[in-house]
Amino acid sequence: MTNRTLNISANGIAPPARKRIRFGYWMPVFGGWLRNVEDENMPATWDYVKRLAQRSEQIGFDLSLIAELNLNDIKGAHAPSLDAWSTAAALAAVTERLELMVAVRPTFHLPALLAKQAANIDLISGGRLSLNVVSSWWAEEASQFGVQFDQHDDRYARTNEWLHVVKGVWTADDFSHDGRYYNIRRNVLHPKPLARSREQRWPTLYAGGESPAAKELIARECDAYVMHGDAPETIRSKVTDLSARRAKHDRPPLKFGVAGYVIVRDTEAEAQRELARITDVKQSAAGFANYQEWIAGTQLEKRVSISDYSVSNRGLHSGLVGTPEQVAARIAEFEDAGVDLLLLQFSPQLEEMERFSAQVIQPFFGEQPSRKQPQSAATVEGVAVGAD
Repeated sequence: MTNRTLNISANGIAPPARKRIRFGYWMPVFGGWLRNVEDENMPATWDYVKRLAQRSEQIGFDLSLIAELNLNDIKGAHAPSLDAWSTAAALAAVTERLELMVAVRPTFHLPALLAKQAANIDLISGGRLSLNVVSSWWAEEASQFGVQFDQHDDRYARTNEWLHVVKGVWTADDFSHDGRYYNIRRNVLHPKPLARSREQRWPTLYAGGESPAAKELIARECDAYVMHGDAPETIRSKVTDLSARRAKHDRPPLKFGVAGYVIVRDTEAEAQRELARITDVKQSAAGFANYQEWIAGTQLEKRVSISDYSVSNRGLHSGLVGTPEQVAARIAEFEDAGVDLLLLQFSPQLEEMERFSAQVIQPFFGEQPSRKQPQSAATVEGVAVGAD
């Protein structure tokens, strides 16, 4: 197939592509995503993430998710990892159009102080900040950093109150709150973050979760629902479920995002060889104990397999493995299921994002009038990944 290049403007930044689905990626703050591969040639350094962020907005990516953990759950607790919020502030100053979705865990951040910090970064970025609200799961990390660790349902009770305070100080003057977890007296927060719409006067609030408590909280208080990797039909049912929950609260419709790990190769056989390489599980790897603790601390809707250990967030279940045509067809299925945003992982990140842009985004989802149309699943033979 013939690769195309984006129309780069005079300042070197690609104009936003006219596509319905948005392409996001996980910023590699842990130095990679593969627990079975020690060195992925993507170091957890400021120089690398800066280079990646600046290049990504030139080649068609719309958003980067910056995860928040103070320990490294991919490469092992003693491996280096970057702090989410200082990294986001720095990236806000050196990028021009990339949305920066920063993970935040209520137990690690007092709400009014986080709201002040986030408002400032939002203004630095020109309204490109968003939050991924995450409930803590790692008890050992909380212990090492002197933070209270709540049990599962208590986490969501705290998160509910935390969101109330954050949105309150973002939108009101002299905001006060007396609650179970937080007490605020006549808070003044200026300048405020930039409004996204008449109904949404704050940065977009993304959240994920599969327990009933999580789903009810997200439907009521957040702006978007993000999901672990799954097959498009499974995702469709989740979109339907959360949309129905949302309709009960007289709020604008939710947006929906899905995680996925991408392997694009010229032939399906090459893609399957790479898949076999990264899922060669070594249970002695440094991240395995952290993975077991994550499973124990969450309430997932389906049983995870040992191969899920290889790649985080059930990314392989999305089935984004194969030729460019196969991967584009799979993305079209997600789009049809109601997905607005893909949150993708690659390894090595920069090289594989370049490949994905040239072979998938630009030919199939770019703004060129002559772009190719992804074939339906019936006409493109799928690969044995992510089946339910």
